[in-house]
Amino acid sequence: MKQDEILECFANRVGRFLFDTREDHQSDPCTRWFIAETNFGRKLKVAFIARGRVVTIRTAYDPNDEEVRIYNKYGMQAI
Repeated sequence: MKQDEILECFANRVGRFLFDTREDHQSDPCTRWFIAETNFGRKLKVAFIARGRVVTIRTAYDPNDEEVRIYNKYGMQAI
């Protein structure tokens, strides 16, 4: 995983950010996540914490089918 790929996903994001509400992943502020493609079409799940203008990446990886399903259902809803 390259940092450039994560930045590409932020730039290419179409849906909204979702919040990770699982108890064992709680943080303050809340962890947000999304799924987007790199410029070469690789899908990544990116989880991050935003504090003002500072964004800290918690993790980024190839999403599984269940994560894609959840994001398609809730992250791609009309805002």
